[in-house]
Amino acid sequence: MKNSDGNIEVADIDNAIQMLNKYANETSIKPLISILEALREDLHSESLLAQLTNSWRNLGVYQGTVLTYVPYFYTFIQDDIFGDNLK
Repeated sequence: MKNSDGNIEVADIDNAIQMLNKYANETSIKPLISILEALREDLHSESLLAQLTNSWRNLGVYQGTVLTYVPYFYTFIQDDIFGDNLK
């Protein structure tokens, strides 16, 4: 989740990675996990945050899988998590 400064916390990313590796065996989720691992090393990377958002939006039905095991995942996405407000 984000701390009071609006930043993502490493512990939350670690937990997300562990939960997804343990419970979500879908191949399409692996790129998302790789991006989370890179983001853990550079929390302020705008490029990685954009990659995370793109990877998330390309998951399709597997978004539900991610949210099942990491219900706070929405805090990692900088804008509208489901892209409803995209033009």
